[in-house]
Amino acid sequence: MDVQVGDTIITKKQHPCGSNRFFVLRVGIDFRIRCETCGREVMLPRVKIEKNIKKIVRESEPV
Repeated sequence: MDVQVGDTIITKKQHPCGSNRFFVLRVGIDFRIRCETCGREVMLPRVKIEKNIKKIVRESEPV
């Protein structure tokens, strides 16, 4: 899966605040993502994120 820093990902599961859109801050063995609604940052393993991604929105694409 080709996720890059600066992309927005839409996940299958929601964050506790109710949002399912996250901004990608770091990519590697772990991903650091920021919730677009509440601003909380989370660091998760690549395997877990890749299973949970519904859609990738590039920074140049509209929603």
